[in-house]
Parts: sequence; structure tokens; C-alpha cells
Amino acid sequence: MSKQERIEYPAGPRDPRRSPTHPGAILREDVLPAIGEPVMKVAKQLGVTRQHLHRILAEKAPVTPDMALRLGKFCGNGPDLWLRMQQAYDLWHARRKIKAEIRKIPTAKARAA
Repeated sequence: MSKQERIEYPAGPRDPRRSPTHPGAILREDVLPAIGEPVMKVAKQLGVTRQHLHRILAEKAPVTPDMALRLGKFCGNGPDLWLRMQQAYDLWHARRKIKAEIRKIPTAKARAA
């Protein structure tokens, strides 16, 4: 494939038109089935309500820093992964929501001393 034919994405190989995966989807599709525990038990172990965990699993609530700490400990992979996933998801959606407004904002330039 020549350079002209190659499609390059600014954020890496992921298709930029596709939303990053919500961390709740990872929990729902990968983590909880692997653990094999009911949501109620996992919520109790995390120290949150079943309803709160359900909102995250349904992608209706974000993974906050507090929840990232809990999930990071529970899954053994630390909070950073969960926060990065949520940040990527939120930024992708925000970028599309206010794209026209962002284009109107000038980029400031430092004055020479």
C-alpha cells in the first residue's frame, strides 16, 4: 500500500468515527462474566449501591475517580485504566457536541519578550 493509499488515523489505528467504549460496557461484557458473580454481590464488594453499579453498566453514569479507585482495587489493575477509558469516552462525545464552537475559538500565541 502506497503512502497515498494508506489511511492514517490521528489517534492511532482506532476508527475516529467510532466512540471509545464506555468503561461500563467493559465491566458488563468482560469483567463481570469472567468473575461470575451477580451484580448485587459485586456492588456490595465495591461498597456502592446496586443501582449505582447498574447505571454504570448501562452506560448512564460515568466512572468517577472514586469509582475508579474501587474498580481498580477490585479488578487488580489500578484506577488509571478506568479513568483513561472514561476520559476518552467523555472527550470524544464532547468534541462532537461542541465542534462548531471550538472552531471559533482562536489559539493564543505568546508575545515575544
